[in-house]
Amino acid sequence: MRTLCASTLIGEFFVIGFAGLVAMKDDTLSLGTVWTVCGVLMALSVLLCGMITRPGGLQLGWALQIALIASGFVVPLMFFLGVVFGGLWWASIHYGRKIDEAKARWAAQAEETEGAPAS
Repeated sequence: MRTLCASTLIGEFFVIGFAGLVAMKDDTLSLGTVWTVCGVLMALSVLLCGMITRPGGLQLGWALQIALIASGFVVPLMFFLGVVFGGLWWASIHYGRKIDEAKARWAAQAEETEGAPAS
């Protein structure tokens, strides 16, 4: 699960950066505001890569997904990209857990095979 979630978060890092470039074109926003918000979200996406398996890591990831969707009020394309990355986040968690369970089963079967007496 960790690998899939981290891959999604790194993709979001770049999308947030590009959205910041688009948001710079808005005359009603100051550059400081745009890059403070984008910088915090980009830093959060990178930090979450290491926090995924810790308590609250997945919940912070969901909060980032909501923030990405809400950024559509500034950059309208982010409504679409936020939903896409929200779906990727869900899939990363859902299928990542299934992969982790399968790996645990395979490891347990390998241990049983190694510990079984030879016939």
